[in-house]
Amino acid sequence: MKQRILTAIVALILFIPFVIYGSWPFTIIVFLLATVGLVELLKMHEIPWNSFAGLFSIVLLWLILYPASNELLSFSLATTTAENILLFVLLLLAYTVLLKNKFTFDDVGFILLAVLYVGMGFYYFLETRHTADGLAQIFFALLVIWATDTGAYFSGRAFGKNKLWPEISPNKTIEGAIGGVILAAVVGVIFHMLFPFPFSILTVILISIIVSIFGQIGDLVESAFKRHYNVKDSGTILPGHGGILDRFDSAIFVFPVLHFILQIL
Repeated sequence: MKQRILTAIVALILFIPFVIYGSWPFTIIVFLLATVGLVELLKMHEIPWNSFAGLFSIVLLWLILYPASNELLSFSLATTTAENILLFVLLLLAYTVLLKNKFTFDDVGFILLAVLYVGMGFYYFLETRHTADGLAQIFFALLVIWATDTGAYFSGRAFGKNKLWPEISPNKTIEGAIGGVILAAVVGVIFHMLFPFPFSILTVILISIIVSIFGQIGDLVESAFKRHYNVKDSGTILPGHGGILDRFDSAIFVFPVLHFILQIL
């Protein structure tokens, strides 16, 4: 536990300044985090990151991450993201022929889903920061995620009796999940009182609940990946915490959802 807390403190000290400063340093750190997360997934599927397919995956991820408001690069891509993905699908399928099915159709499907899974979350992480109220939105989302984890942990230990999804994550309970949502709503309201959003308190509570639920779904999705590939953690880069995906699994789901909610409102 001490190692886990120490790693979390050091990680926050290193990461938060990039979030606050924004601009190209934040873009670089997000590209780096997303790339490491994708490499962790590729490793689960036994695809070396420095293989042709691995490097291909990383390039496709970078193309997806490139947002219209990105300040790191000054040029514009000639084609849309969708067209880039379609082109890469064709090239990957052609690669299965060149390798005579040593690289299979299933591998192509895995790579595309892995890139979209990692790419969508970190793309909207970037997009959120580049909006006018982006810094407040990011801290709101992160605090709600952390509150959910904290509330779920302590509620689960104190009241947990009914398993939430034992086949995927045997330690999580329904009581813990509810406790996480409740604390997330409380933290969301407190944040709104300190840094008001242009919404009512009821709307902020609803947003906090939705964000908390999807954060927990993101956690379970990543747990399902690890269970399928029979690994304990996605990586070892963060002592006591695991890999980048272990720390950003909730955020990968939360930032796209938060973006869509705010677009509707």
